Amino acid sequence: MDLFDYMLEQNKEKESPLASRLRPATLEEVVGQQHIIGKDKLLYRAIKADKLSSIIFYGPPGTGKTTLAKVIANTTSAEFTQINATSAGKKDMEEVVGQAKNNRAMYGRKTILFIDEIHRFNKGQQDYLLPFVEDGTVILIGATTENPYFEVNGALLSRSVIFELKSLSKEDIKTLLIRAATDEKKGMGAYGAVIEEDALDFLADISNGDARSALNAIELGILTTNRSEDGKIHITLEVASECIQKRVVKYDKSGDNHYDTISAFIKSMRGSDPDAAIYYLARMLYAGEDIRFIARRIMICAAEDVGMADPNALNVAVSAALAVERLGMPEARIPLAEAVTYVATAPKSNASYMAVDAALDIVKHTKTAPIPTHLQDAHYKSADKLGHGIGYKYAHAYPGHYVKQQYLPDGLTEERFYHPTENGYEKQVSEYLEYIKQITES
Repeated sequence: MDLFDYMLEQNKEKESPLASRLRPATLEEVVGQQHIIGKDKLLYRAIKADKLSSIIFYGPPGTGKTTLAKVIANTTSAEFTQINATSAGKKDMEEVVGQAKNNRAMYGRKTILFIDEIHRFNKGQQDYLLPFVEDGTVILIGATTENPYFEVNGALLSRSVIFELKSLSKEDIKTLLIRAATDEKKGMGAYGAVIEEDALDFLADISNGDARSALNAIELGILTTNRSEDGKIHITLEVASECIQKRVVKYDKSGDNHYDTISAFIKSMRGSDPDAAIYYLARMLYAGEDIRFIARRIMICAAEDVGMADPNALNVAVSAALAVERLGMPEARIPLAEAVTYVATAPKSNASYMAVDAALDIVKHTKTAPIPTHLQDAHYKSADKLGHGIGYKYAHAYPGHYVKQQYLPDGLTEERFYHPTENGYEKQVSEYLEYIKQITES
């Protein structure tokens, strides 16, 4: 490297975005991802021992995939080469493989190849790497935001260990923001910026686990905000919202507004107003509410307020909850909206919910009654000697697949817990229950 190349690298380092400058050089500086880089974890031990095999980092943007690759680059004694699958072609890989062979033959030195956005490589490009990964010419580190089980060749997967990175927690993001504002060497500590607590909370919350997004916002805020009379740059809530180009919604996840909004959301679905329900859904999504929490509330509403009037509502709600787990935001808003409109427009009945509560009250306040002998299990040894199962009438052996017999314990035979309504499918249930009352034994 000549003087001009050196100066270029130095200027590039100084002028690079904050998120890039602040990348940790050691494992101890990494924030978050303790489930894979905690001191007792496999990846931590492998990096420290410089004994890496091929690995793939999989996770959302801004969670540290490239950061961990850079840490490995700073730690390993192997040659470290990086390419990006969005711009690299076969010629680039041939050059890397050729150099790796030379390093191995001449110096006995391993080569680590970091491929960012590895899912962008087509099947042929991935196949080209396979024999060199298999024989150890290169140790592959792939990074992808897409599910590797769908986007990476099975042969490469079988030769790699997959580490899934999680979205950073709110506390993790706050730690990074404070480090960014105070670190004078790699951060922006020399500017004398002060992040107000509500602005810190807002940026940590609204970045949704994406460290890069939060750091870009704080960098923009510090660079574009005038100093106050005290000579400091104050990053207020208003500044923070402008920097991330998102209006602050009055929504405290642990305060009254949180409970008021979810209450209005549930009551709008219960009240069959899909427009209001969608509006409150949008407010929660915009404010960064936990999408899993929203999905749980929809499931509860489907079971409690729709119930047997449309049993499919619970299926829709559960399917939406599963989709939310697999998709994440922003796509999760779509199945959530579908479930909300379905539940809001479905016929309503709380009869099954009221039934179980009434039965629980009986169980709670009365002595446990013996199960009728003819309903007791008759399959175990000596059950017949106790009379268990004797006299039971098999419903399918009778006309209409129904026969009248005692099911409730003695003393409770007159209790009725379930009172079906005339709404939706429950009307058919009501008609069926009335019908079987007319059936007598043949």
